[in-house]
Amino acid sequence: MLKKKLRDFGFNTDNSTYVIAEIGLNHRGSVKVAKQLIDSAAKAGVDAVKFQTYLTEKRAPKGNKDFFKILKDLELPFEAFKELKKYAEQYHLDFFSTPFDKESIEYLESIEIDMYKIASFDVVNYKLLSEIASTGKPVIMSVGMSNLEEIEKAYSILKEGTKNIAILHCISSYPTNEIDSNLSNIYKLQEKFDCIIGQSDHTNGIKVPIYAVAAGAQIIEKHFKISESFECIDSSVSITESQMSKLVEEIRGLEGIFGSESFGVRRVEKDTAVFRRPS
Repeated sequence: MLKKKLRDFGFNTDNSTYVIAEIGLNHRGSVKVAKQLIDSAAKAGVDAVKFQTYLTEKRAPKGNKDFFKILKDLELPFEAFKELKKYAEQYHLDFFSTPFDKESIEYLESIEIDMYKIASFDVVNYKLLSEIASTGKPVIMSVGMSNLEEIEKAYSILKEGTKNIAILHCISSYPTNEIDSNLSNIYKLQEKFDCIIGQSDHTNGIKVPIYAVAAGAQIIEKHFKISESFECIDSSVSITESQMSKLVEEIRGLEGIFGSESFGVRRVEKDTAVFRRPS
């Protein structure tokens, strides 16, 4: 399938693949560590860094005290995101976040966030979808655990507010075994939806996302850590700076190999054209 122009869908790149370092909650609740992760992601050559913005009281399931404590310990205050956005922009990195409640959306709007991410868990959260769509900003939605009917419903809600939508095939297993990646879903999503299609990958390597790009994925999202010794909550599904650098290198190489649509005598064929045999 012919790849779409990412700029036509609100993404700030002339490349055909947009690479996101999902910092998520790996900052350990520290702005200082979050900045170190941004430094590292910039060195790796990604297009964007992504965080999670939430109020624990609204995100954590009632009665699950252990999960509440984990989220509370990792919760960044709203004002931290303004500081981190400015910090990322010095590297010319796009900065955005996954909001989990209305208050988080309102704050992210106040700092003029460029786009939003919807987690797989919220594909069926129609109220949150409507609130994000109403901003009119580009939206990236992961669709792990969702059937086609649920994805179509979520897509239709988002379309009411924005035409700039990306859907990421995703397996919500942490980590995901390579054999369970189901990359053929990318073809189905391309067939069904007139938007950018990508891959949010939870394997602990880079092979699957490279294959996803070969299958037509135009956004790759990977959880990110600085090194193997870096302690963080999502370590088992995160790749290191060196792995991310290699992933970006391989993706850019694939873009070159696929090139652009071209027929007739191409530049590299000029010396061979003399041997053509018209009747």
